Amino acid sequence: MRFGLFGTGPWAHLAHAPALAAHPDVEFVGVWGRDPAKAAALAQEHGAKPYAEVDDLIADVDAIAVALPPDIQAGIALRAARAGKHLLLDKPVAFTPEAANEIVAAAKEHEVAGVVFFTRRFMPQIQEFIEQVRATEGWLEARIDHLGSIFQPGNPFGASVWRKEGGGLWDVGPHALALILPVLGPVAEVTALAGARDMTHVLLGHTSGAISTLTLSVDAPEALEREDAAFFGESGVATVPPVPWLPVEAFGRAVDDLISASKGGPASPLDLTFGTEVVTILAAAAESIRTGTTVKPA
Repeated sequence: MRFGLFGTGPWAHLAHAPALAAHPDVEFVGVWGRDPAKAAALAQEHGAKPYAEVDDLIADVDAIAVALPPDIQAGIALRAARAGKHLLLDKPVAFTPEAANEIVAAAKEHEVAGVVFFTRRFMPQIQEFIEQVRATEGWLEARIDHLGSIFQPGNPFGASVWRKEGGGLWDVGPHALALILPVLGPVAEVTALAGARDMTHVLLGHTSGAISTLTLSVDAPEALEREDAAFFGESGVATVPPVPWLPVEAFGRAVDDLISASKGGPASPLDLTFGTEVVTILAAAAESIRTGTTVKPA
């Protein structure tokens, strides 16, 4: 599959570009970035070609991978889907349900396959865990703490404007939801509060009757950094296992899913529809923070 990469930031360097270059079933064609010099450097590093125009790169490939802020990603993804190109998008797909739904509609109309890159979900240990807990009934709640401290010297993501503005809700919130939703199911209502240091608390009421509690931040004090996740129910406690941080390996599996779906295989469980469900819940949480009310995801 011929791939074009959009984006030249740290995530493109750490995951997308090396994974595309190493994948045996991928021809890494080219790179587009908002900074042409960075696009040229990244392309040269991996034997690809820099592109000056978005549509030129879209025209030359079968699929696109995107490592850009969600609002920029959404516009490029829509153009690519309308051109019949398969989509490997980063989370969150967009900042609004409307934008995400527009991508889904275009993908369906043009028979485009899509996968959203929720990093840890592509690690086999996590997939096996989710399959195990889904096979067990009686889960009553889930609790996830995902607190990072990215605005420290040397952190490659600290200069990200969208992470600064969107905070933990939009940056690590998608990872939390990608763990919870396959087990506890759709969300009926959302209540959220945000405090100092981006300390964001989200309470989710699921249609199953279960409740999830999320504590999220990307600006927590270093002493509070943690990633803890567990499900609680009639069978006891199921703790999400720790996994090594191997973004290139995880991205390679996302590519596998996209290639399989593009050839008529089953859709990835982390497809565009799932990505849009995540965006809808995050948008409801943002509205709850803004209004101080409980919000039903639209």
